[in-house]
Amino acid sequence: MLSLKKVENKKDLNRFIKFPYQLYRSDPNWVPPLISDQREMLERRHPFWRHARAEFYLVERDGEVVGRIASIIDDNYISFHNEKTGYFGFYEAVDDDEVARILIEAAVGYLKKEGMVEMIGPMNPSTNEECGFLVEGYDSPPVIMMTYNPPYYHRQMERSGLEKASDLLAFLFRIEDAPVDRLRRFKERIVEKYPDLTVRPVDLKHLDRDVMKIKEVYNDAWQRNWGFVPMTELEFEHMKKKLKPLCVPELVPIIEIGGEPAAVALSLPDYNRVLKHLNGRLDLIGIIKFLWYRRKINFGRMLIMGVKHKYRRMGLEAILFYESIMAGKKLGYWGGELSWILEDNLVTKNTIEKVGGRVYKRYRIYRCKV
Repeated sequence: MLSLKKVENKKDLNRFIKFPYQLYRSDPNWVPPLISDQREMLERRHPFWRHARAEFYLVERDGEVVGRIASIIDDNYISFHNEKTGYFGFYEAVDDDEVARILIEAAVGYLKKEGMVEMIGPMNPSTNEECGFLVEGYDSPPVIMMTYNPPYYHRQMERSGLEKASDLLAFLFRIEDAPVDRLRRFKERIVEKYPDLTVRPVDLKHLDRDVMKIKEVYNDAWQRNWGFVPMTELEFEHMKKKLKPLCVPELVPIIEIGGEPAAVALSLPDYNRVLKHLNGRLDLIGIIKFLWYRRKINFGRMLIMGVKHKYRRMGLEAILFYESIMAGKKLGYWGGELSWILEDNLVTKNTIEKVGGRVYKRYRIYRCKV
């Protein structure tokens, strides 16, 4: 017998957090997230919840958790897009369409009660964090801050009445395939043409200043993208604290023109290759494993590559690629993932393909009327 249970106390939330560790225990490609990170997010200590609210639900079969979902309302999304759209997120379920139906109906019911007219997801909890269901690319684990799920989730979504809203692409990039000489010559021509242009790595000693520069570029460059929501200062501050210990300055080039931030790329070592060995815990043994496996990372992920609108068509993307490639080469990386890119962002797709990238994973956002 299946039953729906609203998460109302710490015991329920603990079961919500722990369910994926049970669901994926025999899946070799799943990477267990840190339980501490999950608690921070789901206990609503993350600054996202300053402008959002949610209800969490479990589905049980004879007292055992077989599914979970969050129904989320992000007031910043609503005001930025002027749409009464809510999210579903943190979805996990066993291979049972009835479980999926109950979960989706619960999420829709909350959003409808709150006056929403559409639901999109999965958002965990927004496009500024993790989002989307993996559609293609099940032959390898996800990289840092990307999702993973069983293939049957797509059948569950469709049978629950959801349809595709947008696909997100992840590109695989091998350094040995990069046209390094061509990019270097292109960079030299651009620098010569614009003498007030400078490019430098992020400065960890002045990280507060540089985070504001990254925020300025990010909120300008992505503002017209589907699903985009500007990050608040508190969210950027949280991101700074979270990423600073993981950051390699050379992997975060900043381009300034006349002292104004114009473009930025942000790449990280793929710490999922470390998390794979920690089973969600960063205790003493976990810290020892972290320090050991961190030395073995030879792959990265470019999370952000953005150029302010007024500085586009200047070729600044080529400089960002060149600097990132040379930094990765110096670190001994063989390649990296560039993700995610909207499937209809033809300009960025073409740019990535020109420097040797190819699509190797695809993620999907679903939607339905409420």
